[in-house]
Amino acid sequence: MTTTSTPTAQHIANPQAADADLASQPVAYWTGVASTAVKNLLRDSMARFDVTQPQWWVLNRIGAGGSSREQLVEQLAAVADNPYDTSRVVDQLLHRGWLAADGSSRLSLTDAGHAGKAQIKELVTGLRAQVHEGVSDEEYVAALKVLRRMTANAKRSDSPWQ
Repeated sequence: MTTTSTPTAQHIANPQAADADLASQPVAYWTGVASTAVKNLLRDSMARFDVTQPQWWVLNRIGAGGSSREQLVEQLAAVADNPYDTSRVVDQLLHRGWLAADGSSRLSLTDAGHAGKAQIKELVTGLRAQVHEGVSDEEYVAALKVLRRMTANAKRSDSPWQ
């Protein structure tokens, strides 16, 4: 791993930047572009099955023993757009018949929910393969490790720039 004591000067975002110039590109631009592209692919593809990405998150989080609404809200807080989204999604999936609640308010997948989850899992697996085409597992892990480190650096409270 190479580190430098003097960071590379940042230039304006340039989608056509040559590889030699990528170190000067703003990470916020590129993570935003990547996030938007992947989210749009997922959401547009899921829409063909009348499922939203937040619905998939809930379906994917319901374990064999079930989950409470509160557990799901807590588990998905970091990815939900606001604190009410997950609860709304639970209501949508209950109404759709993909979730059922028992007497102790434990949520579980119905037969239709299991079938829907399996169908969307197949879709998501195919989309993941599409997005990861040409990217080795080692490259993917390295990219995520860099993003984790940059996220931690951005969240540091001891920044002299704040």
